[in-house]
Amino acid sequence: MSKIERLRLPDDDATFGSNRIFDLFQYSPAVTANGLVFIAGQIGLRADGSIPEDPKEQIDVAFKRIEAVLNHMDLDFTDVVELVSYHVDVGAQLATFREVKERYIRSDFPAWTILGIAALARPELIVEIKVVAASRK
Repeated sequence: MSKIERLRLPDDDATFGSNRIFDLFQYSPAVTANGLVFIAGQIGLRADGSIPEDPKEQIDVAFKRIEAVLNHMDLDFTDVVELVSYHVDVGAQLATFREVKERYIRSDFPAWTILGIAALARPELIVEIKVVAASRK
């Protein structure tokens, strides 16, 4: 039987601010099982709860949130084995998304699935990113 671990962020986390959203919607930012780390979909939400209007900044904030979760798990982007990106408007966002992604993922490329969707949880959101990483433990 595998050991399952759920990440609980520090309440003063610089990237997330607190666990309020995770507690409100009853989910974990990451769960480790069978040597894999499943990171919940991340959006361009700043620690203060605001969402950047600029698409590039919103995508960057989402990647920073993933990076923060990876760091809490003693991992980095080289440990990511799968990336799934959800785009409200793939055509308008893909070039910008790739540009930002290339700042975070430079080698050891993960499998990547790009999905166009009708909407996300808040109307001002344009992208959500979900990743799976291989645990080093």
